[in-house]
Amino acid sequence: MLSRYYTVKESGEHEIVIQKSRFIAHIKRVETEADAQDFIQTIKKRNWDATHNCSAYLIGENDQIQKANDDGEPSGTAGVPILEVLKKKNLKDSVVVVTRYFGGIKLGAGGLIRAYGKATSEGITTVGVVERKLMKVMHVTVDYTWLGKLENELRSSVYSIKEIHYLDNVEFEIFVEESEISTFVTWMTEMTNGQGKISEGEMLYLEEDV
Repeated sequence: MLSRYYTVKESGEHEIVIQKSRFIAHIKRVETEADAQDFIQTIKKRNWDATHNCSAYLIGENDQIQKANDDGEPSGTAGVPILEVLKKKNLKDSVVVVTRYFGGIKLGAGGLIRAYGKATSEGITTVGVVERKLMKVMHVTVDYTWLGKLENELRSSVYSIKEIHYLDNVEFEIFVEESEISTFVTWMTEMTNGQGKISEGEMLYLEEDV
């Protein structure tokens, strides 16, 4: 598992108009090639009357799965520009379909490359990008008398609270980088005068907006 990487924040779409042609970028985060293909087919069915539904996706820790499809546009003028935007933004596990409704004015090869690239770039900006960081979930259980102090200290610290469970005692789940675990344990032990029960949980990705 990668310690950190960038990907699209959520699914969404964004439309631009160039020389009377409509370019609609549909964007989604995916984990497998099958997911990407399913998304592409869904967009094609939904926009069956479009002139073109061009697509590209980049999947895998080492970008080992890369595909670009021009869907009838001149070779290299649509799918590849979409893929190049994904690469330039260092995105992983992302698929983009750009639907074009032809407006009657031909753009030429250079114009198409710029149009598909712009539609993709603006679409990604619209849906947003996140950095996913692999973190250890630390569990800290304390008496309710520590709730206010602990929550305030955590929210003003470099650590992120995942969840707070209000049970017989209060249990905090906190995202901590692996390299910071010993520092975190020392800090938490001192803050609770050794009264907090601290244990390590699973490894999970924390997402932060870029």
